[in-house]
Amino acid sequence: MTVFQVIIYYLVTMNLLGFLFMGLDKWKAKKRAWRIPEATLLLIAGLGGAVGSMIGMHLFRHKTRHWYFVYGIPVMLAIHILLVLFIWKGPVQFIVL
Repeated sequence: MTVFQVIIYYLVTMNLLGFLFMGLDKWKAKKRAWRIPEATLLLIAGLGGAVGSMIGMHLFRHKTRHWYFVYGIPVMLAIHILLVLFIWKGPVQFIVL
């Protein structure tokens, strides 16, 4: 398995989590139940789930009035794209055994 494959699997998992957590938090907000902390939602986005979090944010219309979600998640996404490009096209070749 190559590093690129590991990165893809990791990002897919984190984006699914980001999407699901946004939907779950919106559902809990409607039911007035215990909520997922905003720090947790931002952490998932920051650890690679920015695309899923952004899609969930707009699809569920959740956290769209908080500037740190509206601007922070796209910035995280840009950083993730740059990191993946650096690892993929960078000068060092990584090998996962």
